Amino acid sequence: MNYLKLIRYQNLLMLALMQLIFRYGFLELQNIPLALADWKYGLLVLATVCIAAGGYIINNIFDVETDAENKPENVIVGKFISETKAYNLYIGFTVIGVAIGFYLSNVIDKPSFASIFIIIAATLYFYATSLKQSLLIGNIIVAMLLSFSVIIIGIFDLYPMTNDENRSVMGLLFGILLDYAIFAFIINFIREIIKDLQDVEGDSNQGMSTLPIAFGTKKTSKLVFGLSFIPVILILNYINSNLFSANLFFGTIFGLVFILAPLLYFTINIWSANNQKDFHHLSTVLKWILFFGILSIVVISLNIKYNA
Repeated sequence: MNYLKLIRYQNLLMLALMQLIFRYGFLELQNIPLALADWKYGLLVLATVCIAAGGYIINNIFDVETDAENKPENVIVGKFISETKAYNLYIGFTVIGVAIGFYLSNVIDKPSFASIFIIIAATLYFYATSLKQSLLIGNIIVAMLLSFSVIIIGIFDLYPMTNDENRSVMGLLFGILLDYAIFAFIINFIREIIKDLQDVEGDSNQGMSTLPIAFGTKKTSKLVFGLSFIPVILILNYINSNLFSANLFFGTIFGLVFILAPLLYFTINIWSANNQKDFHHLSTVLKWILFFGILSIVVISLNIKYNA
């Protein structure tokens, strides 16, 4: 169980589920060729999960002192697992992820794509060791890496099968993946700031430079309040332009009830949030918004299929 906590297994399950949803709840429902067979796509998911697990482990290694103040119950390294064993697990997961990425890149005849996995693994390492200390840079990196786990599906499953005849269709589908990647980036970026608000005391004692430490909790909360209008406006526009106008009733209702309504709830409550319990609750709300946002691709795809 301690090993599962070390790799943040719940987050990894969410990541794997997200990639499986996009493949089997979206791309498989389209009349298009896909580059990866089912088992090879499983390897892509495994590579992503392994590299992410390595990232969580190296982050836990360098976060021992901070977590001891913010979340002592979550401290694993040095308490249940030795630092040496944690490093070995980090190396093992990262090497497996990169190796699978190298194999898949050669499978689709794009060997240079192996560099994607190397860059992601290196970015996670530098994030944990130094970039996390920088104002906003760490938040941006974490949000970008999550959004890229959506984009990589298009890179490995759509791009290799794109030709002159299907370029417009493939471009449209890749564009939809990009829309969801942007959504994931915005929600996760805001959530990372909320997590900084939640951990402000411990981060401050460790000499870190986060937004709440630099500008204060109240100002940061008000900034997040302003930022929250970005996804609200984008989602409202997306629902109106792509779902309501296309008479996709179930997609529209799903978007309004499970994505837009929780976003409005978050916006209203972040204005008055002022303690760790409030911020933890709002972080959980954003996690569910992200989950239902990803799940919406299935609802929309099925709505289109059975409306046609």
